[in-house]
Amino acid sequence: MSLSKKQTGVAIGAAALAVVIAGGITAAIVSGGGESNAVAAETTAADGFDLTSQNAAERPRLDKVDEAVQALEESGFQPIEEGKLTVATTGGAAPLSIFASDDNSTLIGSEVDFAQLIADGLGLEFNPVAVSWADWPLGVSSGKYDIVASNVTVTEERLDIFDIASYRVDLLGFYVAKDSDIEKIESAEDIEGLKIVVGSGTNQEEVLLRWNDELEAEGKQPAELAYYDDQAAAQLALQSGRVDATFGPNAMGAFGAVNTGETKLAGLVPGGWPQTANIGATTKKDNGLIEPIAIVLEHALESGAYDEVLQRWALEDEAVDTIEINPPGLPRQ
Repeated sequence: MSLSKKQTGVAIGAAALAVVIAGGITAAIVSGGGESNAVAAETTAADGFDLTSQNAAERPRLDKVDEAVQALEESGFQPIEEGKLTVATTGGAAPLSIFASDDNSTLIGSEVDFAQLIADGLGLEFNPVAVSWADWPLGVSSGKYDIVASNVTVTEERLDIFDIASYRVDLLGFYVAKDSDIEKIESAEDIEGLKIVVGSGTNQEEVLLRWNDELEAEGKQPAELAYYDDQAAAQLALQSGRVDATFGPNAMGAFGAVNTGETKLAGLVPGGWPQTANIGATTKKDNGLIEPIAIVLEHALESGAYDEVLQRWALEDEAVDTIEINPPGLPRQ
C-alpha cells in the first residue's frame, strides 16, 4: 500500500505489506513505500495476464540508443558489474514486479519491463535483483545496485539523496464491483455515506479522512472506513455488497480488474493528494547515470515501446507526456 507521507521518513519509508488473493493469483502488494518479500504468482487467470516466464520473453524491447550510450560514456559512470545494469526491484508486487508463476527466478511486471528498456537503450545486459523495499535505499546509495525500479514515488526527501527519472504518474484508484451502480468517486461529495476499504496509515486513508472532515463540516454523512488485514476478505466483502468500494494504489486495482473481471474503476486521485507526484527510475545522486536513463526513456516514449509496457499491464491511466529528471516531489513533512 502507499504509505502516509508522515510514515515515509527521509527516503526509506515504513513497511506496509498486504497479500492479495484474487482470480487465482497470490501476490504481495506494495506501492511507493513498503517492504516486500519475493512472493511468486501461483497461477494465471485465463482471460487476464500471462504471468509465466513467457511474459519476460515477450516484453517490449529497444535497440541501443546511441545518444544515451554516448552520454553514459561521457558521464564516467561505471556499472557495478561490467557490461550489466544491475536493477533492484521488490519482486513481490503485482503488476509491478513479481516472480513468474512457473519458476522462482524470472522477474516480470511493469517496473521490470521499464528497467529492461533502460538496459537495452544503454547497451547493457539487464540484471534484475529482487530485494526487500527496506534494502534498496542503502543498496543504491552504497553502489550495490545501479538503479531501483520499484514504484518509487518522487519526494523532496528522496531528491536529497537520489536522482530520479520519472516515467509514471502516481495514482490512487477507487474500484467498485462490476455491477455496482456507482459510476464516479472523485471528490468528497462522492463518498457520502459509502463504506470504503482502505489501508490503515496510508496516503489513501489520509485522503478519505480529509474528505470526511469536509462532509462533516457541511453536515453530511461521512464515509465509513473499513479496514481488512486479509485483502482476500476485502474483495469478498466488495463482491457481496458489504462494502461499496476499495481505495488503494491504482496499479494494483487495475491489475485486479483486468485479471478477475469482477471490479471496475470508479475514480482516480493523485497519490500525494492534493499534490501530484510521479514515479521513476532511481539512482545514486550525481553518479552520472540519470541523464542517459532519461534519454532512453524519452526514446521509448517516442518509439511506442513505453506505451506497450503500460498497455500490457493495464496502466494506461498512469502515462506521462514527457520524461523528467528530478521533477518536484511530494513536500517534506
